[in-house]
Amino acid sequence: MSQALSFVGDFKLGHYMKIPPRSMFLVQLVATMVSATVCFGTTWWLLSSVDNICVQEKLPIGSPWTCPGDQVFYNASIIWGIIGPGRMFTSKGVYSGMNWFFLIGFLAPVPVWFFARKFPEKKWIKQIHVPLIFSAASAMPRAKAVNYWSWVIVGVVFNYYIFRRYKGWWARHNYILSAGLDAGTAIMGVLIYFALQNNNISFPDWWGSENTDHCPLAHCPTEKGIVVKDCPVF
Repeated sequence: MSQALSFVGDFKLGHYMKIPPRSMFLVQLVATMVSATVCFGTTWWLLSSVDNICVQEKLPIGSPWTCPGDQVFYNASIIWGIIGPGRMFTSKGVYSGMNWFFLIGFLAPVPVWFFARKFPEKKWIKQIHVPLIFSAASAMPRAKAVNYWSWVIVGVVFNYYIFRRYKGWWARHNYILSAGLDAGTAIMGVLIYFALQNNNISFPDWWGSENTDHCPLAHCPTEKGIVVKDCPVF
C-alpha cells in the first residue's frame, strides 16, 4: 500500500508536469524492475561487506550504517506480528494511553477552525494544517531532527518566499524542482558513497553531518524499572 501511494504521488507530479499517463506508467514499470534488482544486489553486497551493519552498539560513533528505517520496520513487524496489538495497545498493554491520540487527532483541527473563524484578519491561522503536521511527525522514528530542519528551510524558501515574490516562477518550476531535488539526493548519495565513503574519506565533522538528534537520552526507555546503561531509571 505504501508503494502504491508513492506511485500515485508520482502520477500526481507527472500530471502537474503534463507528462502523458502512459509514459508515466511505463517509466514506473521499468523503474520498479530496475529498483528491485539494484536494491537486492546492493543489500546483499552491503550485508557481506560492512562489518556490524545495523548493529548500532558495535558501530563507531557517527556511522551511517545504523539502518533506522529497517529497525523501525523490524520493530513494527514484531509489534503487529509476533506480540500483537492486543498486548501493546489495549488495557493489558503498556501503551494503552496511545489510543487517546485517535481522539486528539480527530479534535485537533477544531481549535484551528474556530480561531480562523473568530479572527479572520489573522491569515496565518488558516495556514495551520494539522493533518500535515501529524503526518510529518509519523516519520520521526526513522528521521532525525536535521531532516526536519532541511524540510522546513526548503519549504519556507520555495513555498512561502518565492511563492509570494515570484509566483510565475513558482508555478512553472516548483514541481520540476521538487523532482530534481529528489533525484539529486539519490544520485549524490550514490556518488558520495563510491567517491568518498568507500575510500574512507570522511566529511568535515559538524553537527549537521552527525547521525544523531544531539539528545543522548532520546533512546532511553521511559517505562518504570527498566535499567539500560547510561540511561536514567524512572
